[in-house]
Amino acid sequence: MFTKILIANRGEIACRVIRTCRRLGIRTVAVFSEADADAQHVRLADEAWPIGGPRPAESYLRGDAIIDVARQSDAQAIHPGYGFLSENADFADAVEAVGLVFIGPKAASMRRMGSKAGAKELMHAAGVPVVPGYTGEDQSPDRLQREADAIGYPLMIKAAHGGGGKGMRIVRGSDEFAANLVSCQREAANAFGRDRVLLERYVEKPRHIEIQVFGDAHGNAIHLNERECSAQRRYQKVLEESPSPFLTPQLRQAMGEAAVLAARAIDYVNAGTVEFIVGQDGGFYFMEINTRLQVEHPVTEMVTGFDLVEWQLRVAAGEALPAAQEAIAQRGHAIEVRLYAEDPEAGFLPGSGRLERLRLPQPDAHVRIDSGVVEGDTVTIFYDPMIAKLIVHDADRPAALARLRQALAACDIAGPKSNVEFLERLVRHPAVVEGRIDTGYLDRHLDEFMPAPHDGDTDLLLAAAAGQLLAQEREALARAGASSDPTSPWAIADGWRLGHGGQRSLAFLQGEQRHELHAHGSGGDYRIDFQGRSWHVEGARREAGDGLSLRVGGRGRRFTLVMDTLPEGRQRLVVHDGDRRLRLQGVAMYRHERTDAGSAGDRVLAPMPGRVVLVRAAAGDEVQAGQELMVIEAMKMELSLKAPRAGTVAEVRAASGDFVEADAVLVALAS
Repeated sequence: MFTKILIANRGEIACRVIRTCRRLGIRTVAVFSEADADAQHVRLADEAWPIGGPRPAESYLRGDAIIDVARQSDAQAIHPGYGFLSENADFADAVEAVGLVFIGPKAASMRRMGSKAGAKELMHAAGVPVVPGYTGEDQSPDRLQREADAIGYPLMIKAAHGGGGKGMRIVRGSDEFAANLVSCQREAANAFGRDRVLLERYVEKPRHIEIQVFGDAHGNAIHLNERECSAQRRYQKVLEESPSPFLTPQLRQAMGEAAVLAARAIDYVNAGTVEFIVGQDGGFYFMEINTRLQVEHPVTEMVTGFDLVEWQLRVAAGEALPAAQEAIAQRGHAIEVRLYAEDPEAGFLPGSGRLERLRLPQPDAHVRIDSGVVEGDTVTIFYDPMIAKLIVHDADRPAALARLRQALAACDIAGPKSNVEFLERLVRHPAVVEGRIDTGYLDRHLDEFMPAPHDGDTDLLLAAAAGQLLAQEREALARAGASSDPTSPWAIADGWRLGHGGQRSLAFLQGEQRHELHAHGSGGDYRIDFQGRSWHVEGARREAGDGLSLRVGGRGRRFTLVMDTLPEGRQRLVVHDGDRRLRLQGVAMYRHERTDAGSAGDRVLAPMPGRVVLVRAAAGDEVQAGQELMVIEAMKMELSLKAPRAGTVAEVRAASGDFVEADAVLVALAS
C-alpha cells in the first residue's frame, strides 16, 4: 500500500479522499490555486502546494505542475478525483511515465471510452445493447442532416468527447436540426475543445440507471449494483438512489452482467461507471463508461458497506479486488442530493460569495455529509458551486425519503442563494415519491418543483411574528436590567400606552412581497392582525436550539425558527414546520425597502461572469420582447440573454470573445 499520495483535485472530493487516506494511515498532498489558498482540502491535507492562478487552466488542469509537486513531495501516486484531469488519458500516461501510479484506469481504457462514438461501436461489437444512431467520421452538416432524417425523430445530438450534460440537444423535427447542430457544436468546442458530435435515437421518457463496476490487474471484474439518476435537470443529475425503484431482479441481473461485459471489453481496471438509458418497456441501452469515481459514489457505499476510495487505492497498489461478485449485497436504501449555491428562481444560475451561515444535519448512522466548505468559506466563481452532498440511508425507500426530508429541513444556508427549497419540493413530489420520474420530467414540469410564494399557510408567518415579538421582549428586559431602574414599566416591550392597550407593528419581506402585521399582547400571548383578519397566538415559547412552540386558534404547532443578523446588517428569519420553510427579511415598518431593479427593463445584464460567444443585435436594431440578443458561456454552459421588452437597441457594449463580469450592462435599449 502507498504511504503518501497526491490528490489532483479540490473541494469535497479532495476532502473525501483525504478522509479515507487518514483512516488507512496514508499521508496526503493537496494542490491548490490562488482562489483556494484557504480551502478546506488545503487545511485537511498533511501538506499543500500552490500550483497557479484561479482559473482551472492556470492550476487544476496543469498536469505538468501537478506531477512536479508529486515528485517534489515524494508522493507515490496521484488520485485525480472527478472532473479536471480525471479522464485525461495523456495525464495518466504522463503520471506513469515518471514512475508514479495513476489511481484510476489505464490510459488505453480511457482512450477507448474517450470518444462516445468509438465507445458505442466497441460496445456494439462486444454484445452490449446500444441505441441506434450515427457515429461516423463524416461530420459535414449535409451528411449529419441525412443521417438524422434516416434515424428518425426525436433524436439526440451529443458531443462525442463530452460529458456532464454539456453539448447535448434533443431535436424533434427535421426543420430544427441545423440550428441545434450549430449550437451543440459550438458548446462542445468551448467545453471540450472538439466539436465532433454523434446522433442517436432519443428514447422517450427514459430512466437513467448506471452500474458501478470495478476491475483489477488480476483479471477480475465485478459490479456493485445500480444507482438510478433519473431525476435530472438539463441532463444534470439532481437526485441519485440505490436500489432503483424501477428495476426487477431479472433486469438488475441483466444490466449488471452487461456492465461487467462492457468493462471486460476494454480491460478495465479500478473504479468505473457504466451508464444505461432504460426505456419504459425495460429495454436498456449503453450510453457511456465514466472512467473515474462518480460524484454519487456514496450511494453505493451506503448500501454495500464498502469504501470505494479504499478499493481504488488497493487496486492501484496492485492488490486484487477486496470482494468477489457473490459477496456484493444491497442493504437498505440510500439517496443522495447535492446542495448547490444556485438560484432556482433565476434559471438555476450558479452563485458565489461568503457562506455567512452553513448549518447541516449532524452526521450519524443514517445521514452522511460530504462537503468541501464550512461556514465562513467562500463559494468562488471559478469552480463548481457545490456546497455539500447530503446522503441518507434507511431500511427501505419510504424510510430513506422520510430521513432525507428531515435532513433537508435541518439545512440552513445564508450568503449565496441555494437550492435547498427546490430539493425539499423535489423529495415530496409524487413523481419522486412514487418512483416514476424519468429524465425529462423535471424539464417538462419544472414549475411544480419551484419554491412557491406565500401560499396561504399563515401559521409560518405568524410563527415568525411571534418569534420576533418574543425577541423584542427579551431585548427590552435585558436593557431594563442594565439600566438604573430595572423595574420600570416603561422598559417592558408590550406596546402598552396610557388609555389603550397599544400595538406593535412588524414588517417582513418575502422576496419582493411585503407583509405587515400588527400585534397586541405580550409574554407569548398575542392577537395578530394581518390582511384584514385576526389570529390569536397563545403560549409562544422558544425551545432548545432554534425551536418555537405555540398555539394558533387553540391548535398546537411546533416550528424551527432561525433569527440572525447578517454582516451587512440585514435581519434574516427562516421558519420551518417540518414540511415547508419560509424565508423572510425583517425590515422597518415605515420605510418601504426598494425591491425593484431600477431601470433594468432598459438593460440586459450579465447574470454571472462569463465570455461572450455570440452577439445577435447591433445598435439601431428593432427587437421584440424575449428576442435573443447575446449568448454568453459561463461554467461551460451557454446562457441566452434576451430582450426584456420590445424596443430599439441603443448600444451594444460587448463583442464576441469579451470576458464580462456579473451585472455588467451588455445591451442598452433606448428609453
